[in-house]
Amino acid sequence: MQRIKIFKGLESDLAELESQVNQWLAESQARVINMFGNIAPQSGPTASPQPGGPTYITKSPFAPSDVLLVILFEQH
Repeated sequence: MQRIKIFKGLESDLAELESQVNQWLAESQARVINMFGNIAPQSGPTASPQPGGPTYITKSPFAPSDVLLVILFEQH
């Protein structure tokens, strides 16, 4: 039976998204049939609250893009 798994992350944290996907692949032992993704650019400055600290505006005029990764797989 074919299934899908959807991962979502931010362009600014691709290493974490990659780690999540690799961990899931190793743990699930899924047989990947197809993998595809999309990056959705955002616009406007972002405000990021810091725990116990002030909110700051990033230097980039663009917010980190959303990254979507979809994996079509078969479970063993």
